[in-house]
Amino acid sequence: MSHHRPSTPSRFRGGSQWQPGSVGIVALTVVLGVLSIGIVAQVLRETWTGQSSTETTAQGSASALGPQPETGLQPELDRDGRKLPPGGRYSEAGDKTFRVVGQPGLRVGEGKERTYKYVVEIENGVDTASTGGDDAFSAIVDATLSDPRGWIADPKYRFEHVTPDADPDLRIQLSSLATTHEACGNELELETSCFTSDGNRVVVNHSRWVRGTSTYQGDLGAYRQYVINHEVGHGIGFAQHEACRGTGQLAPIMMQQTLSLGNAELHRIDPQEVYPDNDAHCIANPWPYPFPENQR
Repeated sequence: MSHHRPSTPSRFRGGSQWQPGSVGIVALTVVLGVLSIGIVAQVLRETWTGQSSTETTAQGSASALGPQPETGLQPELDRDGRKLPPGGRYSEAGDKTFRVVGQPGLRVGEGKERTYKYVVEIENGVDTASTGGDDAFSAIVDATLSDPRGWIADPKYRFEHVTPDADPDLRIQLSSLATTHEACGNELELETSCFTSDGNRVVVNHSRWVRGTSTYQGDLGAYRQYVINHEVGHGIGFAQHEACRGTGQLAPIMMQQTLSLGNAELHRIDPQEVYPDNDAHCIANPWPYPFPENQR
């Protein structure tokens, strides 16, 4: 994890400090044929019920405007997200070249202000067998970006999954540990993912993709959605990280949830970041807009 300010190229880390400057049916149409029903269900059928009071704003932050989904992840159960949890094997090194995966064609969101074209890639040498194979990674990316609780809840945005020759705006890449460190920095030796302006890459750390983080208490599907939404958020211009606004509220999508759900701990990791040294402790939240009906 890099702990100095962005240079050229800019790198924006979800778990460290780097910062820059219809839907379900469509997703299923793309992924059916390459995934089992069980994998698709894991991606798309996140069950949330109302409880407290927060809503996500256009900056991806939680404010007290509506019923808060119950995630089952309680703030007092947050563990030390800095440590990579035990779990399956991940690829420590690849060959720094990438193969295109998935099926282009998904087009979601209104795009009143901006359309982002993206490709999905996996580093050669990264073994995806334990996580459903190459197409499973692409399917989760597509399903996350097409979810109504994602960035497309804001009519400003549109995402299109394209081929590499279509001049993509974003390259969403599953990368080995070594390649992630090279792209994102690793001075603090904390495993995270990042966005880097060098190639406009969303660099997803394979170790976290396989093992997740203790802050999500074993909910690997939700954590993967968070990583995609957070790093794509940096890629579409959400430069600043965001602090927890109050204990028991949903964590803002631009909070560094990989490492902690508490402001005080994130402040200790990097006092120059946006987090105040207070006791506010949020609930894990993988979505920019968990209440899309309030976004219109």
